[in-house]
Amino acid sequence: MAGTRRRSRWASPRTASVVGVVALLAPFATIPLAILIDRTTSSGPSVVGLFLVFGLAFAGVGVVVARREPRNPIGWLLLGASLAMTAGTAGPEYAYLDFTVHHGRLPLGAIGVLVTQAWVYAFMLLPLIILFFPDGRLGPRWRWPLRAYFGAIVVYVAGTLQVAVVALSLRMPVDSGGNLAGSSHPRGSAAWVGPAQGAITVLFAVFCVATVVNRVLSFLSASGERRQQLKWLGAGGAIAIAVLLATIIWSGAPAFVGNVLLPIALTALPVSIGVGILRYRLYEIDRLVSRTLSYGILTALLAGVFIALIALATDTLALSGRVGVAASTLAAAALFNPLRVRVQRLVDRRFNRARYDAEATVAAFTSRLRDAVEIDAIRLDLLDAVNRAVEPTHASVWIKP
Repeated sequence: MAGTRRRSRWASPRTASVVGVVALLAPFATIPLAILIDRTTSSGPSVVGLFLVFGLAFAGVGVVVARREPRNPIGWLLLGASLAMTAGTAGPEYAYLDFTVHHGRLPLGAIGVLVTQAWVYAFMLLPLIILFFPDGRLGPRWRWPLRAYFGAIVVYVAGTLQVAVVALSLRMPVDSGGNLAGSSHPRGSAAWVGPAQGAITVLFAVFCVATVVNRVLSFLSASGERRQQLKWLGAGGAIAIAVLLATIIWSGAPAFVGNVLLPIALTALPVSIGVGILRYRLYEIDRLVSRTLSYGILTALLAGVFIALIALATDTLALSGRVGVAASTLAAAALFNPLRVRVQRLVDRRFNRARYDAEATVAAFTSRLRDAVEIDAIRLDLLDAVNRAVEPTHASVWIKP
């Protein structure tokens, strides 16, 4: 009983508020540090902005979830990921400022070196956040895999701290890019860290795959509200992973992708997790997915028609450039609404079935109404159509005598 009371006292809304305030304010420390060390290169502001958005998004959702559901580990994991990312961003900047400008005379400079690789801890927490979604409960079969993964995290943290301790003996433990000296090729007393981190990386990849497979199987067997929660998780995760992979693979991507699009995409994961757990406008996911797909397809179709009509007007019909562009614009504008209706109907049929079924029910009722003559039959048919289309808790029809 005493242990339970102790845990409930620590995992409380008040604790969540205190940790949340720290997690929300800490990312802003990266801004003055970046200015003081004069990181005005093209990559500096984007990196600082990326970690700033990451920290604020995870901290904001984490504090809300931890306050509302303090016994759910997801809120605390989100806060931990935010704090780890902030420490791994501000720590090396502070350490570089200390050992380069002030020659190690600033307070807590060694702490900055020790937390240089803390940003990796944030990514190691992400599979746990996804695995515990939405209620923080797991079956007994996950007991040993979780113990193995927690053990791997402990070994990884101990290894990074060992590398940092060795680096503290050097004159410059952190370089201008925020990289810890000797982190890529640990030596001396930290020589064991290299093979251990290689094995942990393989374990991390296997655990991530197992987590995704588990969530997919849960989605296939779920129904009702839980299925909607997993849809939100899948949508947010898909957006974040797709943009992240595009940024990594597309080496010649415009600066807009890494500086703006990637930070926004990364916020999709914590936001979708928060919506799924707190059940705020939970059933809007089908509408959001269908609208995103339909307008994406519509934009591609209209762009193709526009380009094809310009080529037809200028090359084949030998019209002037301005006339061709004007004619193509008018044709694309005329096609917009018919294409939108058809594409939206096709997408709704697959991704927003509730809307598609409701429209089909209303259309069937309209066709039957043309031949109906008895008022009682119309009333019963109308109530049946309303109940099947919008599923209200109560429906009645009042007819004036």
